[in-house]
Amino acid sequence: MRAGRDCPLDYRLGAQAFAGEPLLECASLYVIGGLYGNRQALAALERLLAAEPGARVLFNGDAHWLDRDPAIFQAVEQGLAAHLALRGNVETELGRAADSGAGCGCAYPPSVADQVVERSNAIQAELKATVRRLPGMAARLAARPAWARVSVGGRAVAISHGDERSLAGWGCSREALADAGRRAELDAWLAANAIEVLATSHSCAAVALDLNHGALINNGAAGMPNFADGRYGLVSRIATSAHPAALYRCQRDGLFIEALPLNYQHDAFLAEFDRQWPAASPAALSYRGRILGAGLEPASAALLGGFSLCPTPCALEAPAG
Repeated sequence: MRAGRDCPLDYRLGAQAFAGEPLLECASLYVIGGLYGNRQALAALERLLAAEPGARVLFNGDAHWLDRDPAIFQAVEQGLAAHLALRGNVETELGRAADSGAGCGCAYPPSVADQVVERSNAIQAELKATVRRLPGMAARLAARPAWARVSVGGRAVAISHGDERSLAGWGCSREALADAGRRAELDAWLAANAIEVLATSHSCAAVALDLNHGALINNGAAGMPNFADGRYGLVSRIATSAHPAALYRCQRDGLFIEALPLNYQHDAFLAEFDRQWPAASPAALSYRGRILGAGLEPASAALLGGFSLCPTPCALEAPAG
């Protein structure tokens, strides 16, 4: 087991993982992946939900990552308590009683530099120390399921942190889906499992793709910037009606699959990040540049086919403060 590169066997999702009755039924579902311990993004989500009564929320993993402070970690957990939550690789490894040898559990592909992998393992170790200071927290994280099937307007939606095969799979990353063979494989899986939408995150880079038998939407990160035009997170919305704030969407016979901006208070988040992760810390080296918007691409970079940019998305600036 190479820490940060490989993942344990229990990350695998069985062939029947998304079979059976739906966990819930609704007309509007928000899927929140990669909150990364940003409680300002959590507050922004609640503001978004206030404008859409009845919408349901499912966190699909890595709700924690940059929340090294036990008080902030606990505050994020309190925010999640009102909604459904799955576990990602972060929560899975934090919830273990014994070290699995997987490090952060990210299962990084070879294209990711060793230094990045080492820093992620170090971040996970710091978070493990945080969880030890919170009685009962490890058990709470471990108890979360790794996948879900839900019904939105009577249509089947599968949700995992990684991909359809693994909790930390990279098969729904931009790089993987750029390959025609992988797209055909995913389309065949959607057809065989009667799934209309697969919603994921994990890769930390947003991607959306509409195929013959269903759509894939990966929100990248709810708790960090994704695109070059603003410092906002991104959430997936699957619903029977369109949302006026969507950045991009596709429609499948009246089912709308969209990405919405999550306009959190950037200055407050950055201040909390700097307090928890000073200069030269592993998280500062890996993420501070991205939090400031360095090296990000336009939203169009996320669209691999079938999705279109919306002409009049909402203002991308977060509230002051």
